Amino acid sequence: MPEPRPLNFAIIGAGAWGTAMALHLARRGQHTTLVTRRPEHAAQIRSTRENHDYLPGLILPDAIVITSELTAALVEADVALIACPSQTLRTWCEQMRGVLHDTARLQLFLSLVKGLEIGTHLRPSEVMTQVLPSLNCGTLTGPTNAAEVARGLPAAMVMAAVRSDGFIPKVQTAMSGPTLRIYLSDDLAGAEFGASLKNIYAIAAGFCDGLKLGDNSKASLLTRSLAEMVRVGQALGADKDTFYGLSGFGDLVATCHGEWSRNREFGEKIGAGRAVDELLAGRKTVVEGHRTTEALYGLCRERGIAAPILAEVYAILYERKKPADALHSLMTRELKRETTASLVQK
Repeated sequence: MPEPRPLNFAIIGAGAWGTAMALHLARRGQHTTLVTRRPEHAAQIRSTRENHDYLPGLILPDAIVITSELTAALVEADVALIACPSQTLRTWCEQMRGVLHDTARLQLFLSLVKGLEIGTHLRPSEVMTQVLPSLNCGTLTGPTNAAEVARGLPAAMVMAAVRSDGFIPKVQTAMSGPTLRIYLSDDLAGAEFGASLKNIYAIAAGFCDGLKLGDNSKASLLTRSLAEMVRVGQALGADKDTFYGLSGFGDLVATCHGEWSRNREFGEKIGAGRAVDELLAGRKTVVEGHRTTEALYGLCRERGIAAPILAEVYAILYERKKPADALHSLMTRELKRETTASLVQK
């Protein structure tokens, strides 16, 4: 059977993750265009074939087109992927809306974003669909460190979209290969909530590291974080089984233990005594879990969903509660029995 024709991918956002995905797709033989936010950044990458700002040390092959012109990138694209902070997603979508009349080939718009929009509490695909209702929007998520994907180390992800159609399996095939395996899911909400919640719990895991509480403490925290993730996600309309998969448990383990995790490292420094405002000042990269904590805390309060670990992370980040005091609050809560049902019930 002949190989299917390569697809045209436009990757919007040339941070570490967007660049890593461009490298992966180029290795797969897919036509790949990487879109930067700034023209000078595009010029720098084109001249050196290296993204010094976000993913240094890896050479981008000439097959990857580098541009800051969104229209030029989208005009021939079959699939668009966006890798940007959750709070800038709407702005990018509004820019796309202005050029959609020139993008007749575009069939799927996938988010690599892991977070909710502040104020609206919308998931990435909901923001995308709200601004671009004519496009089939979805997510691509899982336990994937950008540098490892860029280097071609084995990984797996899950893809979910608003509408399931015959094009989705073609994208799955185009993106999958010996170093990255893509699974399909029908639970878009679960995939996105898992990707968002795990960043919050990674910050909490960092608190444990900063306080030097040891392996027992961190293992207990991750176990109860998974239980809370399932409970919160199910209360928000997701399938509980999704949180035992790549976008839930898988991403939780990777992000809570990875030395590369910005969210875990952020929590570790707070646990060691650094101030939140100090750590956020002048950062080039975004700690997605910081703003996602605000959004999900607000959503849970609005819906009346109990989430004690999330609430304590919020208190530390936004109410200046000391991590040690938050730990005491969690450890002295009402005692209860651990049962399988407790994973999905308050």
